[in-house]
Amino acid sequence: MKKLEDVKKIAIIGGGMMGHGTAQVFAGAGYDVGLMSRKETTLAKAIDTIRKDLAFLAERGVGRAEDIEATMARIKTTQSYDEALENADFVLECAVEDMALKQELFAMMDDKADPDTVLSTNTSVMSITEIASTSQGRYRIIGTHWWNPPYLIPLVEVVRTEDVADWAVTLTMDLMRAVGKHPVEVKKDVPGFVANRLQHALWREAISIVERGIADPATVDESLKYGPGIRLPILAPLENSDMVGADLTYSIHNYVLKYLEDSHEPSPLLTEMIEKNELGFKTGKGFYEWTPESMKATRDRLLDYLARVAAQADAQ
Repeated sequence: MKKLEDVKKIAIIGGGMMGHGTAQVFAGAGYDVGLMSRKETTLAKAIDTIRKDLAFLAERGVGRAEDIEATMARIKTTQSYDEALENADFVLECAVEDMALKQELFAMMDDKADPDTVLSTNTSVMSITEIASTSQGRYRIIGTHWWNPPYLIPLVEVVRTEDVADWAVTLTMDLMRAVGKHPVEVKKDVPGFVANRLQHALWREAISIVERGIADPATVDESLKYGPGIRLPILAPLENSDMVGADLTYSIHNYVLKYLEDSHEPSPLLTEMIEKNELGFKTGKGFYEWTPESMKATRDRLLDYLARVAAQADAQ
């Protein structure tokens, strides 16, 4: 059974957005990384993006520019599964969300990797138990749901299955902390895990408010940004409930819950938007009108904000 001090090399399967983002995190924390993709062009783009992202962070006080090349040197790209998995002490799969592909990958990795090597999947929606079902070594297969962009968002959901061994959970939690992440342990393998369930419960109500003509999209977003959203990083829902009291929370819920959206199907408004090709950034119109300039400004504003938060955490 491996422990944190035994982990020297990380294998990352998949060189896309989450693959190269997590490679950047592990390499930046001093681990050797084998970054695998079947496409040479994907790997070339990954290396270029990592270098740019490291420079972006250094410019904003997260890490140092003089450490960039040392970080890059710890990342070895390969198109070979065998080469990536050789001597790997921890594996993170970041392939596309295709159940059959993931099952095939994990059965293969289970056969090739050291028996004490934890095999983790970055899936955001799929059952970890189902992914592991075609593998023999289900005791070392676990979910590690990173959030995008992985080099800026601290949260990693570490998802248990009924088959996973306690030592594999402990090692995974310890490793996530060692690379500067904030891991949370999800005790049951359920759709959406924890954070996505919370996020999409909020989205469902937000979309319903627009659909029912209660408020327009800008009002919905502003109500969250300038109200409860400000305090969420400091006072989350269950802390807030304790602050005001379970009795008051009960009284509010007893009155208001029957009026909240509880549909188990996507909103008809989303269906209508898709039929009109109003897909958001992809088509220039969604809940809002978007130009190339406004899309870039929104992305830049998000990254700058997340980088400021990361810089503050780095300085503490």
